[in-house]
Amino acid sequence: MNATLAAWNAAGESEALDAMLACCGSKRWAAAMVAMRPIPSVVALSEAADRAWRTMLESDWLEAFACHPRIGERNPALVATYASAQSSDWSRAWSQQEQSSASTVNQSVLVELAEGNRLYEEKFGFIYIVCATGKSADEMLAILKRRLASNRDAELREAAEQQRQIMQIRLGKWLVE
Repeated sequence: MNATLAAWNAAGESEALDAMLACCGSKRWAAAMVAMRPIPSVVALSEAADRAWRTMLESDWLEAFACHPRIGERNPALVATYASAQSSDWSRAWSQQEQSSASTVNQSVLVELAEGNRLYEEKFGFIYIVCATGKSADEMLAILKRRLASNRDAELREAAEQQRQIMQIRLGKWLVE
């Protein structure tokens, strides 16, 4: 068994909950994961995470989305506010890694991302969520523009799927930290 998973299985409830909240900001999802312990393997953990995610409601999804910084956000005050609201150093570091391509982009793309983020939030009522790992800032901007044409129900489901992908990546990172 993976050493991190074994330690998590044996950890106290609060510590186990904090580890899951670093992977996904939904408190109900994190509590569901903790309630499923002991989880016998990495594969079983991944399957349990998806199973728990499928039971979440819109409010749980929105809670998870709110734990992410905006794609391309460079405003130090907003980044500091996001960082202070997070449950762990892991989630802050992972968000920075996931969005690393947005930190080396030209200013015009950042301006377009900021405007797209604003329009997206205005239209849908939550922040633009995309699994940024491996995507360039230009790709994330193109996805944002495409998704702005969606209706709220379709977009909410797409954002929830993106959050699920992010959660799975973060679980993998957590297991090797």
